[in-house]
Amino acid sequence: MDLIYHTPDREYSKGEKVVWICHALTGNSDPEDWWPQMVGKGKLIDLDKYYVVCVSMICSSYGECSPATVDPSTGKPYLLTFPDTTIRDMVKANILVRKHLGIDKIDLMIGPSIGGFLTYEWAVMEPDVIENAFFLATANRVPPFLTAFNESQRMAMLADPSFKEAKDIHGGEVGLKCARSIALISYRTCDGYNTTQSEQDDDVMVADRASSYQRYQGEKLVRREFDAYSYWYLSYALDSMNLGRGRGGVEAALATIKARSTVVSITSDMLFPPSLGVASAAAIPGAEHKQITSIYGHDGFLIENDQLSAILAPVLERL
Repeated sequence: MDLIYHTPDREYSKGEKVVWICHALTGNSDPEDWWPQMVGKGKLIDLDKYYVVCVSMICSSYGECSPATVDPSTGKPYLLTFPDTTIRDMVKANILVRKHLGIDKIDLMIGPSIGGFLTYEWAVMEPDVIENAFFLATANRVPPFLTAFNESQRMAMLADPSFKEAKDIHGGEVGLKCARSIALISYRTCDGYNTTQSEQDDDVMVADRASSYQRYQGEKLVRREFDAYSYWYLSYALDSMNLGRGRGGVEAALATIKARSTVVSITSDMLFPPSLGVASAAAIPGAEHKQITSIYGHDGFLIENDQLSAILAPVLERL
């Protein structure tokens, strides 16, 4: 199976400043596509100024190493026969790409959300390779609250009979829509919904604006050709995250990180509250903790661009 990755439209030259971005759950290897406010020519993460690399993670629908990939032994997609995958497996795949590109040092690694899971693991697995690490809206171990949401999403997919039948890649699409709707609630907040999804008509009989938004988000993911089986395996990969496994515990693992680290939390993030970020920064030698104020919860890292830029710009300038 192949690994899909994006780089600037030039070959890597020794001495170039490398910025490696680990994408979020349903992102892809093209950060200009899912993070256009931050990445691109002339943007803060300038493709002309930095050699920016992003690899499509194992299990993602947007890669060539997922349940949608054809199993050569059967001639059909793997679907539910795809191997169980962990965050550490994903990092090992990224390391293969790093070596393939001839990159010996990563000047800055940026990991939002699940991408932060990869960044934590990578900073421990290759401490002498990563010079600076930027952990954004993430954690060093999967919180039980996130696992609860993951399981609820898996239950939604299992409730769709076509998912378990696994006849083709379109199985479980109805369940996936429901799962995505559940996930979206965890990414946002009560204040966020009340601000953006309030009814415009004071005399409406039955509120539907928020309902319509939830349906739209589920349908949108399916239209993006994200399949339920990839989503299923990604959810279990999330639940595999435990930086301290086999390393004497989380704090012991964090203490081995050599990268100059910035840990960024979002005030209203239900999945990764600031207390987790504060604890991580305290255990990483020399790390600093920063905070973004937002009513939009976990998705604030995609919304609060001015605040994020103010934190990230000095880190890039250090390079």
